Amino acid sequence: MPSSLAPTLTRDSARVREQISTRLVFFIAGFATAAWAPLVPLARERLGLDEGSLGLLLLCLGLGSITAMPVTGILTTRVGCRAVICTSVLVILLTLPLLAVLDGWVAMALAIGVFGAALGTVDVAMNLQAILVERSSGKPMMSGFHGLFSVGGIAGAGLVSLMLGSGVIVPVLSAGLISAASLVLLLIAVPGLLPYGDDGPTVPLLVWPKGIVLFIGLLCFLCFLVEGAVLDWSAVFLIAERGSDVGLAGLGYAAFAVAMTLGRLTGDRLRTVLGEQRILIAGGVLAAAGFLVVVLIPSATANLIGFLLVGAGASNVVPVLFSAAGRTRAMPPSLAVTAVTTLGYLGILAGPALIGFVAHLSDLRMAFALLVGAMLFIAASFKVGKP
Repeated sequence: MPSSLAPTLTRDSARVREQISTRLVFFIAGFATAAWAPLVPLARERLGLDEGSLGLLLLCLGLGSITAMPVTGILTTRVGCRAVICTSVLVILLTLPLLAVLDGWVAMALAIGVFGAALGTVDVAMNLQAILVERSSGKPMMSGFHGLFSVGGIAGAGLVSLMLGSGVIVPVLSAGLISAASLVLLLIAVPGLLPYGDDGPTVPLLVWPKGIVLFIGLLCFLCFLVEGAVLDWSAVFLIAERGSDVGLAGLGYAAFAVAMTLGRLTGDRLRTVLGEQRILIAGGVLAAAGFLVVVLIPSATANLIGFLLVGAGASNVVPVLFSAAGRTRAMPPSLAVTAVTTLGYLGILAGPALIGFVAHLSDLRMAFALLVGAMLFIAASFKVGKP
Protein backbone atom coordinates (compact mmCIF):
# COMPACT_ATOMS: atom_id res chain seq x y z
CA MET A 1 0.00 0.00 0.00
CA PRO A 2 1.44 3.42 -0.92
CA SER A 3 2.36 5.32 2.21
CA SER A 4 0.37 8.33 0.99
CA LEU A 5 -2.86 6.29 1.20
CA ALA A 6 -2.36 5.15 4.79
CA PRO A 7 -3.37 8.42 6.50
CA THR A 8 -6.46 8.68 4.26
CA LEU A 9 -7.59 5.14 5.05
CA THR A 10 -6.92 5.67 8.74
CA ARG A 11 -8.99 8.86 8.75
CA ASP A 12 -11.80 7.18 6.79
CA SER A 13 -11.98 4.33 9.30
CA ALA A 14 -11.98 6.84 12.15
CA ARG A 15 -14.92 8.70 10.54
CA VAL A 16 -16.89 5.45 10.20
CA ARG A 17 -16.20 4.62 13.85
CA GLU A 18 -17.32 8.11 14.93
CA GLN A 19 -20.52 7.82 12.90
CA ILE A 20 -21.38 4.41 14.39
CA SER A 21 -20.67 5.67 17.91
CA THR A 22 -22.87 8.72 17.37
CA ARG A 23 -25.74 6.53 16.21
CA LEU A 24 -25.29 4.29 19.24
CA VAL A 25 -25.40 7.24 21.64
CA PHE A 26 -28.60 8.58 20.07
CA PHE A 27 -30.11 5.10 20.36
CA ILE A 28 -29.03 4.79 24.01
CA ALA A 29 -30.52 8.18 24.86
CA GLY A 30 -33.88 7.29 23.33
CA PHE A 31 -33.76 3.78 24.79
CA ALA A 32 -33.11 4.89 28.39
CA THR A 33 -35.44 7.90 28.25
CA ALA A 34 -38.43 5.91 26.98
CA ALA A 35 -37.80 3.13 29.51
CA TRP A 36 -39.00 5.55 32.19
CA ALA A 37 -42.43 6.03 30.58
CA PRO A 38 -43.92 2.59 31.51
CA LEU A 39 -42.59 3.05 35.06
CA VAL A 40 -44.56 6.29 35.64
CA PRO A 41 -47.93 4.63 36.48
CA LEU A 42 -46.14 2.26 38.86
CA ALA A 43 -44.42 5.17 40.59
CA ARG A 44 -47.77 6.92 40.98
CA GLU A 45 -49.30 3.81 42.55
CA ARG A 46 -46.28 3.13 44.76
CA LEU A 47 -46.23 6.67 46.14
CA GLY A 48 -50.03 7.04 46.26
CA LEU A 49 -50.05 10.28 44.23
CA ASP A 50 -52.96 12.19 42.77
CA GLU A 51 -52.72 13.93 39.39
CA GLY A 52 -51.43 17.19 40.84
CA SER A 53 -48.67 15.56 42.90
CA LEU A 54 -47.63 13.39 39.97
CA GLY A 55 -47.51 16.44 37.72
CA LEU A 56 -45.20 18.23 40.15
CA LEU A 57 -43.02 15.16 40.36
CA LEU A 58 -42.70 14.91 36.57
CA LEU A 59 -41.94 18.63 36.39
CA CYS A 60 -38.69 17.88 38.23
CA LEU A 61 -37.45 16.03 35.15
CA GLY A 62 -37.93 19.10 32.98
CA LEU A 63 -36.43 21.42 35.58
CA GLY A 64 -33.38 19.18 35.87
CA SER A 65 -32.88 19.20 32.11
CA ILE A 66 -33.32 22.95 31.74
CA THR A 67 -30.89 23.57 34.60
CA ALA A 68 -28.16 21.37 33.12
CA MET A 69 -28.45 22.29 29.45
CA PRO A 70 -27.05 25.85 29.54
CA VAL A 71 -23.66 24.76 30.91
CA THR A 72 -23.24 21.61 28.83
CA GLY A 73 -21.91 23.40 25.76
CA ILE A 74 -18.98 24.90 27.61
CA LEU A 75 -18.31 21.60 29.39
CA THR A 76 -17.93 19.83 26.05
CA THR A 77 -15.55 22.56 24.91
CA ARG A 78 -13.39 22.16 28.00
CA VAL A 79 -13.39 18.38 28.53
CA GLY A 80 -14.69 16.98 25.21
CA CYS A 81 -17.84 15.22 24.01
CA ARG A 82 -16.62 11.79 25.13
CA ALA A 83 -16.23 12.71 28.79
CA VAL A 84 -19.55 14.57 28.98
CA ILE A 85 -21.52 11.89 27.12
CA CYS A 86 -20.06 8.98 29.10
CA THR A 87 -20.56 10.68 32.46
CA SER A 88 -24.14 11.73 31.77
CA VAL A 89 -25.13 8.34 30.33
CA LEU A 90 -23.67 6.57 33.38
CA VAL A 91 -25.72 8.83 35.65
CA ILE A 92 -28.85 7.97 33.64
CA LEU A 93 -28.15 4.24 33.88
CA LEU A 94 -27.48 4.40 37.63
CA THR A 95 -30.58 6.50 38.31
CA LEU A 96 -33.09 4.54 36.21
CA PRO A 97 -33.35 1.52 38.58
CA LEU A 98 -33.82 3.90 41.53
CA LEU A 99 -36.89 5.33 39.83
CA ALA A 100 -38.42 1.86 40.00
CA VAL A 101 -37.98 1.40 43.78
CA LEU A 102 -37.90 4.73 45.64
CA ASP A 103 -41.04 5.16 47.74
CA GLY A 104 -40.74 8.72 49.07
CA TRP A 105 -41.87 11.82 47.16
CA VAL A 106 -38.78 13.88 48.05
CA ALA A 107 -36.38 11.06 47.17
CA MET A 108 -38.19 10.47 43.88
CA ALA A 109 -38.18 14.19 43.09
CA LEU A 110 -34.41 14.38 43.64
CA ALA A 111 -33.80 11.23 41.60
CA ILE A 112 -35.99 12.44 38.74
CA GLY A 113 -34.25 15.82 38.83
CA VAL A 114 -30.85 14.12 38.52
CA PHE A 115 -32.23 11.86 35.78
CA GLY A 116 -33.53 14.91 33.90
CA ALA A 117 -30.24 16.79 34.31
CA ALA A 118 -28.34 13.85 32.87
CA LEU A 119 -30.81 13.57 29.98
CA GLY A 120 -30.45 17.28 29.23
CA THR A 121 -26.67 17.02 29.35
CA VAL A 122 -26.42 14.06 27.00
CA ASP A 123 -28.96 15.68 24.65
CA VAL A 124 -26.74 18.73 24.13
CA ALA A 125 -23.47 16.79 24.04
CA MET A 126 -24.62 14.16 21.56
CA ASN A 127 -26.04 16.80 19.22
CA LEU A 128 -22.73 18.65 19.30
CA GLN A 129 -20.92 15.38 18.54
CA ALA A 130 -23.40 14.80 15.70
CA ILE A 131 -22.72 18.25 14.22
CA LEU A 132 -18.95 17.71 14.33
CA VAL A 133 -19.25 14.23 12.81
CA GLU A 134 -21.62 15.46 10.10
CA ARG A 135 -19.25 18.33 9.29
CA SER A 136 -16.32 15.91 9.03
CA SER A 137 -18.25 13.58 6.70
CA GLY A 138 -19.28 16.37 4.34
CA LYS A 139 -22.78 14.94 3.87
CA PRO A 140 -26.13 15.12 5.70
CA MET A 141 -26.32 12.74 8.66
CA MET A 142 -28.34 14.53 11.34
CA SER A 143 -31.74 13.11 10.39
CA GLY A 144 -30.41 9.56 10.66
CA PHE A 145 -28.94 10.27 14.09
CA HIS A 146 -32.27 11.61 15.35
CA GLY A 147 -34.01 8.65 13.72
CA LEU A 148 -31.95 6.31 15.91
CA PHE A 149 -33.16 8.24 18.97
CA SER A 150 -36.74 7.54 17.88
CA VAL A 151 -35.95 3.86 17.27
CA GLY A 152 -34.36 3.65 20.71
CA GLY A 153 -37.47 5.22 22.23
CA ILE A 154 -39.74 2.65 20.63
CA ALA A 155 -37.44 -0.19 21.74
CA GLY A 156 -37.04 1.09 25.32
CA ALA A 157 -40.74 1.66 25.98
CA GLY A 158 -41.69 -1.57 24.22
CA LEU A 159 -39.21 -3.78 26.04
CA VAL A 160 -40.04 -2.44 29.49
CA SER A 161 -43.76 -2.77 28.76
CA LEU A 162 -43.26 -6.38 27.67
CA MET A 163 -41.17 -7.22 30.74
CA LEU A 164 -43.67 -5.64 33.12
CA GLY A 165 -46.57 -7.27 31.28
CA SER A 166 -45.04 -10.70 31.68
CA GLY A 167 -45.71 -10.58 35.42
CA VAL A 168 -42.38 -12.31 36.00
CA ILE A 169 -39.88 -9.47 35.82
CA VAL A 170 -40.27 -6.89 38.60
CA PRO A 171 -39.89 -3.17 37.77
CA VAL A 172 -36.44 -2.72 39.28
CA LEU A 173 -35.13 -5.73 37.34
CA SER A 174 -36.59 -4.45 34.07
CA ALA A 175 -34.94 -1.05 34.64
CA GLY A 176 -31.70 -2.78 35.57
CA LEU A 177 -31.72 -4.85 32.38
CA ILE A 178 -32.25 -1.71 30.30
CA SER A 179 -29.32 -0.07 32.09
CA ALA A 180 -27.11 -3.12 31.58
CA ALA A 181 -27.90 -3.32 27.86
CA SER A 182 -27.28 0.42 27.51
CA LEU A 183 -23.95 0.09 29.30
CA VAL A 184 -22.81 -2.57 26.82
CA LEU A 185 -23.75 -0.29 23.93
CA LEU A 186 -21.95 2.64 25.56
CA LEU A 187 -18.75 0.60 25.93
CA ILE A 188 -18.96 -0.22 22.21
CA ALA A 189 -19.47 3.46 21.40
CA VAL A 190 -16.67 4.91 23.56
CA PRO A 191 -13.80 4.57 21.03
CA GLY A 192 -15.67 6.66 18.47
CA LEU A 193 -16.78 9.43 20.82
CA LEU A 194 -14.87 12.66 20.26
CA PRO A 195 -12.32 13.59 22.94
CA TYR A 196 -12.88 17.27 22.08
CA GLY A 197 -15.80 19.66 21.75
CA ASP A 198 -15.46 22.37 19.15
CA ASP A 199 -12.59 24.57 18.08
CA GLY A 200 -14.19 27.84 19.07
CA PRO A 201 -12.63 30.37 21.47
CA THR A 202 -12.89 30.08 25.22
CA VAL A 203 -16.28 31.41 26.26
CA PRO A 204 -18.05 32.13 29.56
CA LEU A 205 -20.35 29.55 31.08
CA LEU A 206 -23.58 31.35 30.18
CA VAL A 207 -24.17 33.39 27.02
CA TRP A 208 -27.58 34.57 25.84
CA PRO A 209 -28.31 33.38 22.28
CA LYS A 210 -28.27 36.13 19.69
CA GLY A 211 -29.00 36.81 16.06
CA ILE A 212 -29.65 33.82 13.84
CA VAL A 213 -29.06 31.39 16.74
CA LEU A 214 -31.95 32.92 18.66
CA PHE A 215 -34.15 32.69 15.57
CA ILE A 216 -33.22 29.04 14.97
CA GLY A 217 -33.96 28.40 18.64
CA LEU A 218 -37.41 29.93 18.18
CA LEU A 219 -38.07 27.60 15.24
CA CYS A 220 -36.96 24.64 17.37
CA PHE A 221 -39.27 25.86 20.13
CA LEU A 222 -42.21 25.82 17.71
CA CYS A 223 -41.41 22.37 16.32
CA PHE A 224 -40.91 20.83 19.77
CA LEU A 225 -44.11 22.58 20.89
CA VAL A 226 -45.90 20.69 18.12
CA GLU A 227 -44.35 17.38 19.24
CA GLY A 228 -45.34 18.00 22.86
CA ALA A 229 -48.87 18.97 21.83
CA VAL A 230 -49.40 15.77 19.82
CA LEU A 231 -47.88 13.65 22.59
CA ASP A 232 -50.10 15.00 25.35
CA TRP A 233 -53.27 16.08 23.55
CA SER A 234 -53.87 13.87 20.50
CA ALA A 235 -55.60 11.13 22.50
CA VAL A 236 -57.66 13.68 24.43
CA PHE A 237 -58.68 15.33 21.13
CA LEU A 238 -59.77 12.05 19.54
CA ILE A 239 -61.88 11.15 22.58
CA ALA A 240 -63.39 14.57 23.30
CA GLU A 241 -63.88 15.85 19.73
CA ARG A 242 -64.25 12.68 17.68
CA GLY A 243 -65.79 10.23 20.16
CA SER A 244 -63.04 7.62 19.79
CA ASP A 245 -62.73 4.69 22.17
CA VAL A 246 -59.99 4.99 24.77
CA GLY A 247 -58.19 2.01 23.26
CA LEU A 248 -58.04 3.64 19.81
CA ALA A 249 -57.24 7.18 20.93
CA GLY A 250 -53.57 6.36 21.46
CA LEU A 251 -53.22 5.55 17.77
CA GLY A 252 -53.03 9.27 17.02
CA TYR A 253 -49.64 9.62 18.65
CA ALA A 254 -48.59 6.19 17.37
CA ALA A 255 -49.24 7.33 13.77
CA PHE A 256 -47.31 10.53 14.44
CA ALA A 257 -44.36 8.68 16.01
CA VAL A 258 -44.08 6.03 13.29
CA ALA A 259 -44.19 8.65 10.53
CA MET A 260 -41.58 10.76 12.31
CA THR A 261 -39.25 7.79 12.81
CA LEU A 262 -39.50 6.66 9.18
CA GLY A 263 -39.10 10.26 8.01
CA ARG A 264 -35.90 10.69 9.97
CA LEU A 265 -34.42 7.37 8.91
CA THR A 266 -34.85 8.43 5.27
CA GLY A 267 -34.25 12.13 5.89
CA ASP A 268 -30.53 12.30 5.07
CA ARG A 269 -31.18 11.00 1.57
CA LEU A 270 -34.02 13.49 1.14
CA ARG A 271 -31.78 16.33 2.32
CA THR A 272 -29.15 15.32 -0.21
CA VAL A 273 -31.68 15.27 -3.06
CA LEU A 274 -33.87 18.22 -2.11
CA GLY A 275 -31.66 20.45 0.00
CA GLU A 276 -32.44 21.77 3.45
CA GLN A 277 -34.55 24.72 2.31
CA ARG A 278 -36.97 22.51 0.38
CA ILE A 279 -37.11 20.14 3.38
CA LEU A 280 -38.19 23.03 5.63
CA ILE A 281 -40.77 24.26 3.11
CA ALA A 282 -42.22 20.83 2.37
CA GLY A 283 -42.07 19.72 6.00
CA GLY A 284 -43.78 22.81 7.34
CA VAL A 285 -46.51 22.75 4.69
CA LEU A 286 -47.11 18.99 5.08
CA ALA A 287 -47.39 19.25 8.88
CA ALA A 288 -49.71 22.25 8.55
CA ALA A 289 -51.87 20.27 6.11
CA GLY A 290 -51.98 17.42 8.64
CA PHE A 291 -53.28 19.72 11.35
CA LEU A 292 -55.88 21.11 8.94
CA VAL A 293 -57.11 17.55 8.34
CA VAL A 294 -57.32 17.03 12.10
CA VAL A 295 -59.21 20.27 12.68
CA LEU A 296 -61.55 20.33 9.68
CA ILE A 297 -62.53 16.70 9.04
CA PRO A 298 -64.79 15.22 11.76
CA SER A 299 -63.59 11.66 11.31
CA ALA A 300 -61.29 9.74 13.65
CA THR A 301 -59.84 7.78 10.72
CA ALA A 302 -59.08 10.96 8.79
CA ASN A 303 -57.57 12.46 11.92
CA LEU A 304 -55.19 9.52 12.25
CA ILE A 305 -54.02 10.27 8.70
CA GLY A 306 -53.69 13.92 9.74
CA PHE A 307 -51.42 13.06 12.68
CA LEU A 308 -49.40 10.82 10.37
CA LEU A 309 -48.90 13.78 8.00
CA VAL A 310 -47.85 15.98 10.92
CA GLY A 311 -45.20 13.43 11.93
CA ALA A 312 -43.91 13.05 8.39
CA GLY A 313 -43.73 16.81 7.89
CA ALA A 314 -42.10 17.62 11.22
CA SER A 315 -39.66 14.70 11.14
CA ASN A 316 -36.70 16.44 9.51
CA VAL A 317 -37.27 20.01 10.65
CA VAL A 318 -35.33 19.71 13.92
CA PRO A 319 -32.36 17.84 12.38
CA VAL A 320 -32.06 20.55 9.71
CA LEU A 321 -32.24 23.27 12.36
CA PHE A 322 -29.52 21.62 14.46
CA SER A 323 -27.27 21.39 11.41
CA ALA A 324 -27.94 25.07 10.69
CA ALA A 325 -27.09 25.98 14.29
CA GLY A 326 -23.79 24.14 14.03
CA ARG A 327 -22.83 26.13 10.92
CA THR A 328 -23.60 29.59 12.22
CA ARG A 329 -20.74 31.97 13.00
CA ALA A 330 -22.78 34.10 15.38
CA MET A 331 -21.74 31.86 18.29
CA PRO A 332 -19.36 28.92 18.85
CA PRO A 333 -21.04 25.62 17.88
CA SER A 334 -21.12 24.39 21.49
CA LEU A 335 -23.09 27.40 22.66
CA ALA A 336 -25.31 27.49 19.57
CA VAL A 337 -26.33 23.85 20.09
CA THR A 338 -26.88 24.51 23.79
CA ALA A 339 -29.15 27.45 22.99
CA VAL A 340 -31.34 25.73 20.39
CA THR A 341 -31.59 22.55 22.49
CA THR A 342 -32.66 24.51 25.57
CA LEU A 343 -35.20 26.61 23.65
CA GLY A 344 -36.50 23.49 21.93
CA TYR A 345 -36.91 21.69 25.24
CA LEU A 346 -38.84 24.68 26.57
CA GLY A 347 -41.25 24.05 23.69
CA ILE A 348 -41.85 20.48 24.87
CA LEU A 349 -42.47 21.71 28.42
CA ALA A 350 -44.59 24.72 27.48
CA GLY A 351 -46.49 23.16 24.58
CA PRO A 352 -48.98 21.02 26.51
CA ALA A 353 -49.71 23.87 28.92
CA LEU A 354 -50.23 26.38 26.08
CA ILE A 355 -52.54 23.99 24.26
CA GLY A 356 -54.49 23.45 27.47
CA PHE A 357 -54.79 27.22 28.04
CA VAL A 358 -56.11 27.85 24.54
CA ALA A 359 -58.46 24.86 24.80
CA HIS A 360 -59.79 26.25 28.07
CA LEU A 361 -60.54 29.61 26.42
CA SER A 362 -61.96 28.04 23.25
CA ASP A 363 -61.60 24.34 22.37
CA LEU A 364 -58.99 21.84 21.22
CA ARG A 365 -59.78 22.43 17.56
CA MET A 366 -58.80 26.08 17.91
CA ALA A 367 -55.63 25.09 19.79
CA PHE A 368 -54.59 22.69 17.01
CA ALA A 369 -55.51 25.32 14.40
CA LEU A 370 -52.89 27.62 15.90
CA LEU A 371 -50.28 24.92 15.27
CA VAL A 372 -51.06 25.24 11.54
CA GLY A 373 -49.67 28.77 11.79
CA ALA A 374 -46.60 27.56 13.70
CA MET A 375 -45.66 25.05 10.99
CA LEU A 376 -46.33 27.55 8.18
CA PHE A 377 -44.04 30.02 9.96
CA ILE A 378 -41.31 27.36 9.95
CA ALA A 379 -41.89 26.79 6.22
CA ALA A 380 -41.64 30.55 5.59
CA SER A 381 -38.30 30.60 7.45
CA PHE A 382 -36.69 28.18 4.97
CA LYS A 383 -33.69 30.43 4.32
CA VAL A 384 -32.02 29.28 7.55
CA GLY A 385 -31.25 26.00 5.73
CA LYS A 386 -28.74 25.32 3.00
CA PRO A 387 -30.11 25.54 -0.59
